[in-house]
Amino acid sequence: MNPPFVNTKKLYDRDFYLWTQTIAQQLKEHKFDEVDIDNLIEEVESMGRSEKRELKSRLIVLLMHLIKWQYQPEKRSESWRSTISEQRICIELLLEDSPSLQPLLAEVFEDCYQRARLKASDETGIKLNLFPQESPFTLEETLRRYLN
Repeated sequence: MNPPFVNTKKLYDRDFYLWTQTIAQQLKEHKFDEVDIDNLIEEVESMGRSEKRELKSRLIVLLMHLIKWQYQPEKRSESWRSTISEQRICIELLLEDSPSLQPLLAEVFEDCYQRARLKASDETGIKLNLFPQESPFTLEETLRRYLN
């Protein structure tokens, strides 16, 4: 697949996919002296940030739909219910794959609620100040599998 020695630092900028495959092969073959450590560290750290970003993004979408569900009962739809369910399931799956993200939920909950509140106001046309400053939902209620 790969030539005996590939300059992976240059490959990283030219062909990222081939770089990943080359690094994986080098690691499998215990050719640690050939591994592009600097870029590998950067990519591993980036993967962690990506997981955190996904968790926060899904929590914001979930909270926004819960706000809309509570404040616009006349507009409730199966689409909203589906989105709420989907976000809850995706958060659950993220936490199953990376249980160490669990404490992050409590840390980011308030910030995510504030962002969800802004998005809900933008989407519904309801003035921001009509939504409570603090979340009307606890973290546990937010993640509960079923709507009331």
